[in-house]
Amino acid sequence: MKVDFAPVEVPMQRRLQTAAVAQWVYSFLGLAPTCIVLFFYLPFTRFWLISVLYAVWWFFDYDTPARGGRRVSWLCNLTIWKYMRDYFPIKLVKTADLDPRHNYVLGFHPHGVLVAGAFANFCTCSTGFRELFPGLTSYLLMLPLWFRSPFFRDYIMCAGLIPSDKESARYPLSKRGGGNAVVIAVGGAPEALYAHPGTYNVVMAEKKGFIKMAMVNGAHLVPVYSFGENEVYDQVGNQRGSWLRWTQERLQGIMGISLPLFHARGIFQYSFGLIPYRKSINTVVGRPIRVQRNEKPSAEELNALHQHYMDELSSLFEEHKGNYGVDKDVHLNFV
Repeated sequence: MKVDFAPVEVPMQRRLQTAAVAQWVYSFLGLAPTCIVLFFYLPFTRFWLISVLYAVWWFFDYDTPARGGRRVSWLCNLTIWKYMRDYFPIKLVKTADLDPRHNYVLGFHPHGVLVAGAFANFCTCSTGFRELFPGLTSYLLMLPLWFRSPFFRDYIMCAGLIPSDKESARYPLSKRGGGNAVVIAVGGAPEALYAHPGTYNVVMAEKKGFIKMAMVNGAHLVPVYSFGENEVYDQVGNQRGSWLRWTQERLQGIMGISLPLFHARGIFQYSFGLIPYRKSINTVVGRPIRVQRNEKPSAEELNALHQHYMDELSSLFEEHKGNYGVDKDVHLNFV
């Protein structure tokens, strides 16, 4: 295979953008295992006290992720996130006001491979979430597995990430006075296996937990569609029924995380690697769906609101697809 190397005279601005994205990819894929290895390696060195002190800290701080985490504003404002934003680029699009006197559940679609749009828009200040929606604080839900990694758990909490379990999500939504927005990639790990360029598959048919979460807490629902999320990586063909898809789904059922075989470009060449393509991502935040508090919703009420949400998501997609290069004959496919 011929390797297409990057030209030597690439502007410094673009090099910094690539470096910013490279550290983000490493943080997503490799930082947690690195932290685990480091935690267990240090006791066998002269720096053993670091692991011991951290273990004590972890014991007393264990419940923090389930209590809203520990966001660090200066970390969310780092210039490196602006370089990451400009690499693709990523843009946050507002279609309606969100009243900060209420709490919200934002359903993010599609998951994509590494949810780049969700991270940039809701975990950093690079795309202007606070300016577009003043008075709102966003919390992105992430698999609880990652909060069991020493050191790494503290890093992701700094960016406003919290575990995607019922109690953790309920903590910000139960606060009186509003002003909290919980963001959930509804399709989760299974949807990542559908993330092929040019596809618009949304895993929604049986995803009703976030609907119930909104009803129980009286939080308004907001559909969010991120155009371009599936375009930044290629994925090895894994059609339903293939041996690869069967293996991926079995591993996902056991481990709780999916393992899409994805690839794009490298740091110094454009032929292969794990650095995403420079494809624009436009994350459109839809109109809120008013939800009345109902701590014990019936199956009929749950199904009705679920259908209403899917209708609103379809309308959002149809209304904006023409602005982002999607063919007029293409529609959302609910799986």
